[in-house]
Amino acid sequence: MPPKLTQEALFGREFEQGRLADLVDGVREGGAALLVRGDAGIGKSALLLDTAATAAARGMRVLRTAGAQAETHMPFAGLHQLLLPLRTEIGELPAPQRDALGAAFGLVDAPAPDLFLVALGTLNLLSGAAARTPVLLLAEDVHWLDRPSAEVLAFVARRLESEPILLVAALRDGSQSPMETAGLPELVLDRLDDDAATALLDAQSPTLTPEARGRVLREAAGNPLALVELPIAVETLRPQPGRLPLTTRLEQTFTARMSGLPSATRTLLLVVAVNDGTALCEALDATTLILGADVTADDLLPAVAVRLVDVHETVVWFRHPLIRSAIQQEASRSRRHAAHAALADVLAGQPDRSRWHRAASTNRPDEEMAAELETAARRARRRGDLLSGVEGLERAARLSEDPAQRRERLVHAAEWGAEAGRRDLATRLVTEAEPWTLSLSQRARVVWIRESFEEDIRDDGAAVRSLVDLAGTVAKEGEVDLALKLLSAASLRCFWAHTDPESRGLVIAAAENLPVDQDDGWLLSILAFAAPIERGRVVIERLRRLAADRPGGWGAARLLGSSAMMVGAFELAEDFCALSLPRLRVQGRLSHLCRDLGAQAWSAARLADLGVAMSAAEEAARLAQETSLPLMDAMAHASGAVIAALRGNQDRMEGLAAVAEQVALTTGARPVLATVQHARGLAALGEGRYTDAYDHLRRIHDPADPAFHPDLRCYSLAELADAATHCGQGHAIAGIVAELEEVARLTPSPALHADLRYTRAVLADEATAEALYAEALDADLRRLPFVRARVQLAYGEWLRRQRRTAESRAPLRTARETFDALGVIPWSERAWQELRASGESGRRRTGDARDVLTAQELQIAQMAADGLTNREIGEKLHMSHRTVGSHLYRIFPKLEITSRSALAKALRTSDDFTEGDAVT
Repeated sequence: MPPKLTQEALFGREFEQGRLADLVDGVREGGAALLVRGDAGIGKSALLLDTAATAAARGMRVLRTAGAQAETHMPFAGLHQLLLPLRTEIGELPAPQRDALGAAFGLVDAPAPDLFLVALGTLNLLSGAAARTPVLLLAEDVHWLDRPSAEVLAFVARRLESEPILLVAALRDGSQSPMETAGLPELVLDRLDDDAATALLDAQSPTLTPEARGRVLREAAGNPLALVELPIAVETLRPQPGRLPLTTRLEQTFTARMSGLPSATRTLLLVVAVNDGTALCEALDATTLILGADVTADDLLPAVAVRLVDVHETVVWFRHPLIRSAIQQEASRSRRHAAHAALADVLAGQPDRSRWHRAASTNRPDEEMAAELETAARRARRRGDLLSGVEGLERAARLSEDPAQRRERLVHAAEWGAEAGRRDLATRLVTEAEPWTLSLSQRARVVWIRESFEEDIRDDGAAVRSLVDLAGTVAKEGEVDLALKLLSAASLRCFWAHTDPESRGLVIAAAENLPVDQDDGWLLSILAFAAPIERGRVVIERLRRLAADRPGGWGAARLLGSSAMMVGAFELAEDFCALSLPRLRVQGRLSHLCRDLGAQAWSAARLADLGVAMSAAEEAARLAQETSLPLMDAMAHASGAVIAALRGNQDRMEGLAAVAEQVALTTGARPVLATVQHARGLAALGEGRYTDAYDHLRRIHDPADPAFHPDLRCYSLAELADAATHCGQGHAIAGIVAELEEVARLTPSPALHADLRYTRAVLADEATAEALYAEALDADLRRLPFVRARVQLAYGEWLRRQRRTAESRAPLRTARETFDALGVIPWSERAWQELRASGESGRRRTGDARDVLTAQELQIAQMAADGLTNREIGEKLHMSHRTVGSHLYRIFPKLEITSRSALAKALRTSDDFTEGDAVT
């Protein structure tokens, strides 16, 4: 990579140089990433060049890429530039990753690679290189990197903890890039102070007159690039009526520098500026076409002399990106069109590039060109670059002769923008399309697009009814799939915002009237989210039948997992999620993976299956942040709070709950608020603060409270009854219990019926309690060990209160053993205290792997114990195999083991208890 800014820009940057040198020196101990920010010309490029020199002196391998404004539409162009030196090593990657990178770089003819498979392949490719020699990755002008490349670099940057890799990226202030939202530490470059600015100017331009020197210092305002470049054109600068932004002043400087250049040189510079590549031959051939006379590399020498461009053998580049934009802005539209047209002819052997330039060469409608652009856009989408596809379709819409085609292309581009998660693009495109007379299908798709980005989901029955009406209309036109999508959006509104019963009923009726199979995953999902009580029986029966048949489609299993969660069939939810998650991981579809992990975490937390729940909740939260799903992020944090409460970690519970609650209160997300209150109620129960627990849990059942949720309240009744019994409020919840008894007549929800059996027993009088405890224990609770142990604990407590102390020990002992195995520490402690009170010598639980490992470490340890290799674990968790190895290196001493073969035994719940004093 050629330098873009001279070393003089490092004047006054000793601190910044030192910080980067420290990162270079520490890379062998663990990877790091840094985002260097600052204005144009502030010295970012010079700092990266200095870092490259430092790294090379330390024996590191340096890989570079740089964004270019003309290449933003070329998918994976920046990544290809970065990985080109490693191209022979791509073949060593696992097949899915190898194929994904091959498709991304056009090396194989394959369908669109998933972005995250490309990212994982990149991470493993770099990890393999770093295993031989530590690696420095330099990414300049990341604001101009094509978005897929920037997304991959952001993915890699977040996963360098254990790799001897240092990534340094430079971003211009005021620009946007996925790197900006990757959560990287930042190094902000400020303007030089007066002393450093003066020293730089005097070193570069010692012959300036005092007047010119003072003017340059004022105009440059501490910007290193300006201090170097402005003196060259200081005599051409004219006083401005107002102070212009520095980038504009620099562009004027570069434009002024062009004023004395020969005509052929100016034309050649314009062609270089609009080209999406750096090949010198392309620029020379295109300029020859424009001028009708031979043009050679010698024609660039005047531009080299005034430091506008540099030429190296077969490539040409601008000394600073602002030069490119200055040249383009200075040229007339007709000259720019001519340059694009010439390049289109020169690039005839590269159809996609040629087509882009041909389209840029005119603003006149051209249906043939529009159709070609649409074809190229679809090809870009198959390569995995949705955003290039959006750009192509948008350009095709501009050139469309037929208004109907223009509208269709705009709506289609908006759909792809929504699929890419780009709200800004999708919104702009649908806003442009809406003033036109859209067809019914197009209007419905626009509604679906807008609904995909709806964040304020407060109760709005009118919005639900509107979606139902539109779904019915498109269904009559035969677009059943579109109708299902619209009804799915309506059902999600019902779930998130507690929509009125009438609106829910409309959603149910519309879905059940569609001509689809009764076991259709979309249909079951709609019914489960819109009416988990009213249609609970239907959904559960169909889910059980499908579970018995082992559904083959991972997409259907994903929908079925969330459906099972909604109707309280948590064990079925775990089964369906377990079926879909491996396929989602292989596909690298992280947004779907995030949602399924969220369903798994929520269900597993309710089952106190903490080994599953802890890992799922943490991974779901991380993926929600990476895929910009704020509601899923909030729900993952709320589920994490439930898990922390079950573990007895009060501080962690409250921290997670506070994060979730902050999002939920601003968006009106009732399910998140209900889950947060459930977590706080569990934590209070675990600490014996029964009145506090009652107050928290009671809110979920109060229609006037923001945490009220008519469906989720069904899954917190046992905890409410437990708290109410211990604080003397049993009579106060009689109305709630009676209401949920009626609800239970409508649905066979396993969770609700288990809670009711528990509640009846703990609230019963002495005459009927024992029979009700027997009924609760006789139920089929084989897959609900926490539920069964909770009943055993309550029964043992009741027996001891009845002075049947000897009889109480058996259920208490069994309950304690189950709680110990599950790792629900407060309940284990409670059972142990009851056993002591019964006079039995107990042994207190001292802990297990869940006490010493983080959720991610536990997940890795479990996979390793199951026999997976580091590479296989990395593929599942989207990290490099070296990072997996580093985690295991830390896990072994925590578990007091020295080998992988000892993991399985260490992960089994500890039987090591401390002797307790006998109580007589």
